[in-house]
Amino acid sequence: MYDVITVGSATVDVFAKTHFSELIKIIDPKGETDLLAFPSGAKILIDELEFTTGGGGTNTAVALSRLGHKVGFIGKLGTGTNSDFIHKNLKKEKIDLLCAHGKGHAGYSVILDTLEHDRTILVHKGINDELKLEDIPYKKLKAKWFYFGAMMKEAFHTLEKLAEFAQQNKIKIAFNPSTYLAEKGSRHLGHIISRTELLVLNKEEACLLVGNDSIEGLLLKLKGLGPKIVVITDGKNDLYVIDSKFIYSAKPPFVKIVDTTGAGDAFAASFLSGLIRKNSIEFAIKLGMANAMSVITHYGAKN
Repeated sequence: MYDVITVGSATVDVFAKTHFSELIKIIDPKGETDLLAFPSGAKILIDELEFTTGGGGTNTAVALSRLGHKVGFIGKLGTGTNSDFIHKNLKKEKIDLLCAHGKGHAGYSVILDTLEHDRTILVHKGINDELKLEDIPYKKLKAKWFYFGAMMKEAFHTLEKLAEFAQQNKIKIAFNPSTYLAEKGSRHLGHIISRTELLVLNKEEACLLVGNDSIEGLLLKLKGLGPKIVVITDGKNDLYVIDSKFIYSAKPPFVKIVDTTGAGDAFAASFLSGLIRKNSIEFAIKLGMANAMSVITHYGAKN
């Protein structure tokens, strides 16, 4: 019996660090937007290049495993050295690979550092999108929780079927949709969200999903879609949680940011760990913030 089986993407992450970028702020009626800029036509030297593994499915699997849980991972890996790199990394982290392999390239991300140590990520989803129903080892899916990351195309429909399987087999679902999915709206995600126990997303994703509103309005609208617990994070600003009785809030402590990649995955996985360990929202918030704060003081989604 697994504590958690994570379902999501697996990527090779390449961190490209350079001093030749500029941050441009654009202000329009919709608000303020930061743009990362490089000189057009220039050849830019990279100061440092670092290869790690990433993807919501593997980031959360590793976080949960390091927190002491028995974890399995479902995703799709391809052929070649990148898929081998991901495979070996997960085995090293004591994660059972329930994933499939196919002909194609593993997911790949290029992370561009900024002056303010936020990040812009160029993502190639690769074979992640090709997770099919026949790739799922249903007989091995004995778990207390499923953790669903963001999946697209064919893989999203597989997530929907796994949500049905979870409901039929009394497996709780934690769901962390990305901007890609949130912008499709609540109707598109309804098949999964209506079966979700724990929904974790950031404020931008919450607004994309149910429209702009106050924090309380967002929480109530999202909870009305079916989840028992909803968490809305907002970077360095206060985060909020709603359950059947209360609305909770907490302000993340100040830390020096090195790289924000993986902070959301670290928070969500650790929040879930807190629920599993103590069934306490307060403890889950503290554990989630502690791990997210740790991740952003290092380069890489899993460090």
